[in-house]
Amino acid sequence: MSPESGQNGGNSAQETAQHEVVDLLEPRDGLPPVVSTPAALAEAIAKLSGGSGPVAVDAERASGYRYGQRAYLVQLRRQGAGTVLIDPIACPDLRGLGTALDDIEAVLHAASQDLPCLAEVGYRPQRLFDTELAGRLLGYPRVALGTLIEEILGFRLAKEHSAADWSARPLSEEMLRYAALDVEVLIELRNALAAQLDEQGKAEWARQEFAAEAAAVPPPARPDPWRRTSGIHRVRSRRGLAVVRELWEARDHIARAADLSPRRVLPDTAIVEAARVIPAGRAQLEKISGFTGRNARRHTQEWMAAVRRARALADGELPDTTGTSAVAGPPPAHRWTERDPAAAARLAAAREAVTSVAAAHGLPAENLLAPDAVRRLSWEPPDPAGEDGVAAALASYGARPWQVGLTAGPIARALASARVSVAEAATLDGTEFES
Repeated sequence: MSPESGQNGGNSAQETAQHEVVDLLEPRDGLPPVVSTPAALAEAIAKLSGGSGPVAVDAERASGYRYGQRAYLVQLRRQGAGTVLIDPIACPDLRGLGTALDDIEAVLHAASQDLPCLAEVGYRPQRLFDTELAGRLLGYPRVALGTLIEEILGFRLAKEHSAADWSARPLSEEMLRYAALDVEVLIELRNALAAQLDEQGKAEWARQEFAAEAAAVPPPARPDPWRRTSGIHRVRSRRGLAVVRELWEARDHIARAADLSPRRVLPDTAIVEAARVIPAGRAQLEKISGFTGRNARRHTQEWMAAVRRARALADGELPDTTGTSAVAGPPPAHRWTERDPAAAARLAAAREAVTSVAAAHGLPAENLLAPDAVRRLSWEPPDPAGEDGVAAALASYGARPWQVGLTAGPIARALASARVSVAEAATLDGTEFES
């Protein structure tokens, strides 16, 4: 089987099981040179513009090594143009690419991961096809790119460079080959998934989802990003949380200035352990694993200054233990039973309704309706809480028309049932109390 043969749909997962899986080892057109000059970029854009059909797009980041989510390699492939590898460090302005391909559908896998770093260099696709999201809508249990390509097209991709340091220069030939192969059969995969979406009557669902991805704006910055420190639940005191905050902010400043991943400067485990110990001096700090690493040792004075700042805070300046005062929306669902049993009952009923509809249509419940929309609706149901009110509320939370059409009725009925059950329970409790 050759990549050119493609696959145009059908029950591909079953078909693949009937033939041998072939390792995809070399780009069909050979490994292209890396575009790293303005002249080469102009030539590459002209070549892509002269191609036909959708354009496959991928980007490689170095999030485990560098600060932020910057793109360090951009890969594109289009019929008639072949594969193009662009170094966005040498060519940081790709607005010309966006202009040339403005009305061309871009095919990405897990588009939400790559769109922000592509936007940073000026490429903002207006039309999308997300192969990962398509796989989810089709009910595939595993939707990694390599898995879908193997199950649907019968090709096996090597993934040994998926966590490599793409900021390194020069990039090795092995890494460039890996990057080129990531877009080698992405168009074929798109065509196969599109055919399956048509067969299952989900093409319009996918169109709405892809349009929402393309139009999505970056989420607002978290009010307390330090609360995302891994293992912070082990810190029980407000003073300890202040240590987490001060160390996190010191680490972020150092990492940004050095263009390093924050966890390469100081691991989260070290921050949490320091917050539990609250060291009084350098000797005590250096007994904590993580503060003796090469990068961490260079900044011992900054770490101790951060701890001293936390120790010196007045009680009224300490962060609260829940952080809910800075977070919009309902409280964490695990606390609903205590705070509002009726809301907890509504949430359980709404979740059951969504899960049932999702199972009937063969897709994950979280892709049928965002869990946050279900929580918000259950915490503060619309008045009136009939199907029209639920539909309007879901739309206000960003649900797409296809999602509203499938879930508004079942959720409205679930909320009504929960309301009746809570009322009956309250009546029964009252009767038992009076007796």
